[in-house]
Amino acid sequence: MITFKHSGDFKKSSNFLSRARRISYQNILNRYGKAGVRALSEATPVDSGLTADSWSYETKISKSGISLTWKNSNIVDGTPIAILLQYGHATRNGGYVTGQDYINPALRSIFDNLAQEAWKEITSL
Repeated sequence: MITFKHSGDFKKSSNFLSRARRISYQNILNRYGKAGVRALSEATPVDSGLTADSWSYETKISKSGISLTWKNSNIVDGTPIAILLQYGHATRNGGYVTGQDYINPALRSIFDNLAQEAWKEITSL
């Protein structure tokens, strides 16, 4: 026979989660959103400069979670130019332009710093 006994309560856990809900994630997300826009703008391959100047970010906070999304509004004939630059594309004469991975390296330090700051906020509660 297996017996399980338990004493105590979840008071410490409940208090921790209650304090975690009060952290101002919006300020953190906005700071890193702006930093990501700068990093992406600087890293974007430049021909006309339109794609580099077309970066923005969006934050969403809901009951199910938080998100930070970077967007690029330079779209030609329904095709996002930032994606063509990142992954490559075919040309009209049958050739192919190889993509250049510029998004991941530009955002790597942003992700690392954001994770460190979020962890610091949570562990300081």
